[in-house]
Amino acid sequence: MAKPFMDEHFLLESPTAQKLYHEYAAPQPIIDYHCHLPPVEIAENKQFRNIAELWLGGDHYKWRYMRSAGVTEDFITGKQPDIEKFRKFCEVLPMGVGNPLYHWSHLELQRYFGVNTLVSRDTANDLWAACNAQIGKSELSARGLMLRSKVRVVCTTDDPIDDLAYHKAIAADGFQVKVLPTFRPDKSFKIDVSGFQEYIGKLAAVSDVAINRFTDVTKALGRRLDFFATLGCKLSDHAIDIGCFYEDATEGELDTILAKAMANQPLSRFEAEQYKTAILVFLGREYAKRGWAMQLHIGAQRNNNTRQFNALGSDTGWDSVGDGFVSVKLAMLLDALDRDDLLPRTILYCLNPIHNEVLATMIGNFQDGKVLGKMQFGSGWWFNDQKDGMLRQLTALSQLGNLGAFVGMLTDSRSFLSYTRHEYFRRILCNLVGGWVENGEYPQDWKLLKKLVEDVCYNNAERYFALG
Repeated sequence: MAKPFMDEHFLLESPTAQKLYHEYAAPQPIIDYHCHLPPVEIAENKQFRNIAELWLGGDHYKWRYMRSAGVTEDFITGKQPDIEKFRKFCEVLPMGVGNPLYHWSHLELQRYFGVNTLVSRDTANDLWAACNAQIGKSELSARGLMLRSKVRVVCTTDDPIDDLAYHKAIAADGFQVKVLPTFRPDKSFKIDVSGFQEYIGKLAAVSDVAINRFTDVTKALGRRLDFFATLGCKLSDHAIDIGCFYEDATEGELDTILAKAMANQPLSRFEAEQYKTAILVFLGREYAKRGWAMQLHIGAQRNNNTRQFNALGSDTGWDSVGDGFVSVKLAMLLDALDRDDLLPRTILYCLNPIHNEVLATMIGNFQDGKVLGKMQFGSGWWFNDQKDGMLRQLTALSQLGNLGAFVGMLTDSRSFLSYTRHEYFRRILCNLVGGWVENGEYPQDWKLLKKLVEDVCYNNAERYFALG
């Protein structure tokens, strides 16, 4: 007899897994230490106009899926009415067997709207009516959804030139959830990307530093680090697209490379990587001095479809998993920081799961015995935040590292409904550990199991990031 669809024991295949999840994992609050929520929507406590805006707006996971199901762009990012976009999504979602979106979408309806109806073309109108009858409630506003999800801290993703005005406003108004910025200096770092010259001009203006030499760039970034720190920032984030790199350079060489870039002269790949290396090493040392954590997201191949990138811009669903070279250059970067004992607490994420064991073993090279889990192999990210991807990451980490020190899940999302991904992760974690217990691979010691589950779901992140 088939199990009921997504009942209370969803993904929990044993009595031990069920106890671990319901008693220990489910009650834990959330530290969302990496996301892309718009701070303006939190500051203004956005109230969504309908379920389509809340459910589909800005969610490139769902957009990408809809395209694969034959839905034209006018029903995704185009000008069709919201109700028609909603109906299209409902119509095609049943094809998504095995896709985490099928689970996430139903979890979102169940947890936030109390709706257990299966999504389909036949139920679309009823779902539209049932959800929109509730959409104006305070608990379905941006802040209401965060509070209902038991979120304690959110770390957004912010450019160094941002004035952080919305973070200031949130901090001043007493919102119960702490909303902190994360330093994401990609535009200062990607010297070979269009728009670099304009960006450096903006960085110079906001930092009040005339940028002519490489040391001027680092001085400007240092001032922005100081500013971010005043708003409680303790994390950084870097997109290391496709492959890793490490190339040494003298200060004179860096000055020449910067001058060429600012004059819009072409750079070789070697020159670009010299500049990027120098920026990463400078920033890594600064993070260590300040007690910040550094996140490196490795392996995205971005903006592959030129036509659609020109029409819609970045972060609209045209990215994929890269297959670039990782281990040698990554080790060189981490070692360059560690040689001076200025390697910060670092989280390594890979988008290509063939690198799971690479990162799970790489972190062991640079643990210092002073900080529990100083080096982290980050959770299944982007294309890996599905059942198989999470299991593969958890398995590699447990077999090659220390699962008990893991800082757990994040949302990496622009959607206020994405906190159900923490539930998804916690169920998968508890089922994995529960299976080991049921199979005699780990003792049924409830004190040990309680600590393990609660630490991975919440306590380790609270300790590691020390966000207050």
